[in-house]
Amino acid sequence: MTQIQPRFKTIEEYLDYDDGTETRYELVNGELVELPSEDPINPMIASLLFATFLSLGVPYSRLVIGHQIEVESSEVSARQPDFIVHTAESIRALMSGEKIIRLSMPAPRLVVEVVSPGSPSSKNYQRDYVQKPREYAARGIPELWQIDPSRAVVNVLELVNGAYQSYPFVGDDPILSPQFPNLQLTAAEVLRAGQSN
Repeated sequence: MTQIQPRFKTIEEYLDYDDGTETRYELVNGELVELPSEDPINPMIASLLFATFLSLGVPYSRLVIGHQIEVESSEVSARQPDFIVHTAESIRALMSGEKIIRLSMPAPRLVVEVVSPGSPSSKNYQRDYVQKPREYAARGIPELWQIDPSRAVVNVLELVNGAYQSYPFVGDDPILSPQFPNLQLTAAEVLRAGQSN
């Protein structure tokens, strides 16, 4: 038996949809697209980042796993990063009753994406290395991290004149964050999150 996926004309219809499962979706061309199962390292990386930014004095209420961001794209209506550091303005706007960080709302301070494996010609690579940076830059998000366990690299992308400039960090390189200059974290520590215990 084939189950017909619902079509959505507005992002509000998508946000109100609940299929009774824990399945994660993105809205693409009005249709639900099931996100692949997360690699077990993804939530471990998010947990490590939560603890790290908390130790830098970022209030816990601004550190979030699971918020969606509305984006301007010809296909995708919303993205769900692996980790977000909000500004005071962006979390205040979100907590005013919205279910998603809308286009009209202030941008978060930092968005982190754990990259899915794939060759440069794959859908995963195009989504994570081409589409998402373009969408987040258009939103004015000042810093984006691409954490790529399969390539053993953490790319820090800084928004400069409307486009991201990428700085790769590998091995024991300390990650240099324009938004968080006091950060004390290496690429290796992020990439092996959860493996040291």
